[in-house]
Amino acid sequence: MKTTKPWKLSVVLLAVFGLLVAGCGSDTADEVTGAAEDVAEETEEAVEEAAEEVEEAAEDAMSDEVAMPGAGVLVTAARANWSTGYFQAALYSALLTELGYEVSDPADAEFPPSNGYTAMAEGEMDFWANSWMPRHFSWFENELTDGSLVGDHVTVVGEEMLASGLEGLLITKAVADEYGIENLAQINDDPELVALFDDDGDGIADIFGCPEDWMCDDIIDETLEFNGWDNLAQVTVAYEVMVAESVNRANAGDPIIQFTWSPSGYLTQLRPGDNVLWLSLGSNDYVLDGSITEAFNFAIAPAAPLGDACTEAECWLGWESADILITANNEFLDANPSARALFEVVQLSVLDVANQNVLYNNGENSEDDVKRHAQDWIAENRETVDGWLDAARAAA
Repeated sequence: MKTTKPWKLSVVLLAVFGLLVAGCGSDTADEVTGAAEDVAEETEEAVEEAAEEVEEAAEDAMSDEVAMPGAGVLVTAARANWSTGYFQAALYSALLTELGYEVSDPADAEFPPSNGYTAMAEGEMDFWANSWMPRHFSWFENELTDGSLVGDHVTVVGEEMLASGLEGLLITKAVADEYGIENLAQINDDPELVALFDDDGDGIADIFGCPEDWMCDDIIDETLEFNGWDNLAQVTVAYEVMVAESVNRANAGDPIIQFTWSPSGYLTQLRPGDNVLWLSLGSNDYVLDGSITEAFNFAIAPAAPLGDACTEAECWLGWESADILITANNEFLDANPSARALFEVVQLSVLDVANQNVLYNNGENSEDDVKRHAQDWIAENRETVDGWLDAARAAA
């Protein structure tokens, strides 16, 4: 908008004043002079106020631009193919949306980690919140078609949930108490116990493990190989089917060995210390030391402090506690400092994630439910969230 500058107004007013003085008496001239001065003062004040309003409007516009650093940027979000990680995917997507990013639905890009990291490295997705480190680092060694490695193109960011990923085997508590079972080594070495857990009558005790593209199946198989436990074998079918069967057996006091992890709602049904116990391997000597697969070196981790929830006081689960973290495509991070800053500052509670998993397992498991859970969490933690968003905006 074009405005008249104050000095121009002064020149005009002086000219008018001169004409008036020339044609009037002294009294009238004095009156005209006073009136002209009043008009000039009021006009100058009006112009100054208008200029201040324009300046404030410009500052507001600039402020709005900084508040939405993601405006016009499309983000391809993804998630891993286990339901206990859906909440984090929805939550980060909602936070990015508050920064102005246009975020795709993570449910439209669901991957197992076996090919998820490759998809991320190739730019098929920008990030996910479901990395379990350090064990997922093994997929960073996958080679792309151009000869580069996945790890050349992706970066782990932030401290989403440190040392929160607990993994291991569960055993029916009533069975462990009745037979005095203390560890997995004992089961392998005792034909009576092997027969107790032999589902199909092949003379091998069965461990309900996990799907073949999650990596926990590799760790279980390698643990059996590492220890020469030939009387134990892993069953790998649909995980939800195995858990449902395990819950029924545990509640009935029947034999079961089941792999699971925390944070998850599964532990509200398979409850360590109640209907199940964590099953120790026996000692640190039975824990993978990286001699077969370098990434599977868990012997450096201490025993898990699980107390009466485990079959032994020193509970050697066979896994070290994992950090659950964000991994993102490098080009995306470089182009979006606000998104990187957000990923760096967000920290989630294991309990909050587990509580959402319980809601999911109790029937609130539609995509709309998951998104609502994320929005509800944001509303309940608004002050903390606003601090994260401010840090992200400051990085823009």
